[in-house]
Amino acid sequence: METDKPSPAKSRSALRIAYDFLSGFHVATVTLLLLLVLTWLATLEQIDAGHYPTLNKYFSWKSLWLIPELNGKKVPIILPGGYYVSALLLVNMTLGGIIRIRKGWKQAGNLISHFGIGRPLRPYHEHNAEEQRPRILADLGRGARIALISDAGTPLVSDPGYKLVRDCIAEGHAVVAVPGASAVMAAISVAGLPTDTFLFAGFLPPRSGARQSRIAELAATPATLIFFEAPTRVADTLADLAATLGNRPAAVARELTKLHETVERGLLTDLAERFTAAPQKGEMVIVIGPPTSEAVTDEGIAAALTEALAHMSLRDAAKAVADRLSVPKARVYDLGLKLKSDRSA
Repeated sequence: METDKPSPAKSRSALRIAYDFLSGFHVATVTLLLLLVLTWLATLEQIDAGHYPTLNKYFSWKSLWLIPELNGKKVPIILPGGYYVSALLLVNMTLGGIIRIRKGWKQAGNLISHFGIGRPLRPYHEHNAEEQRPRILADLGRGARIALISDAGTPLVSDPGYKLVRDCIAEGHAVVAVPGASAVMAAISVAGLPTDTFLFAGFLPPRSGARQSRIAELAATPATLIFFEAPTRVADTLADLAATLGNRPAAVARELTKLHETVERGLLTDLAERFTAAPQKGEMVIVIGPPTSEAVTDEGIAAALTEALAHMSLRDAAKAVADRLSVPKARVYDLGLKLKSDRSA
């Protein structure tokens, strides 16, 4: 007796019905999930806009979206209470707490306005630091998230903000770096000078005598030297550097990472002449190559001078020998005077 079997047409019809049902269920599920996600993101936007201050303590759309990781670790939806030392661009878009700013805040204000970050922006600088530090520490003690930013670059590089970091550490608060633009690292990366060992020495003294003394202290440092300098003093500083260090290769970087960025490279004497020729504007970074591995002796300078003096004046010979041996022109000139004196005797 033959068993009834479903016809192929009926089997295909049943499979088709099952497929259509599952497809419809799948589409409905995906649509529902998408609506839930969009609703949640819209709610997060409302939270960040300040409409739900209670929820703002726990959730933040900007923190969730812009910093999924920090120092290689996953970050929770909202960053924990602590003190964040950050470059300008990152912190303004990511932190949901109080923002403290070093010096001016023109660029910071523009960015905060552009991204709709409704957070308090308060000044912190050398003139109010003693007054503001206890308040900041008190806010941190209540679990606040506070960011220290500068209007350009990274805070604490050549400024006294380290005192605040030191006090935060002493009181057991979390201190987190949010890296970003740094004129020091940007300058040495484009200077074309050795990078295996370098020393950042901040600003040199404004007066020539003190400046030359400081340069002399650093002259024998076996490293590339990096200085910040004001545009009004850069030509005089380059001249003092050449007179004290010799005619080393160097670079002067101006307005790094900004619209009018320039980098001038050459020997220190050439750079001093170039920057004397026209008024300068913008933030300057001077990068100077390390001393030569072999020290130039007085005997070596005297031999080179004797050869040069055969067809040059002492002034021209001193400059030519100083440039060739990368030694201070004043040292060569003094040895030339001594040579002339010995010959006269």
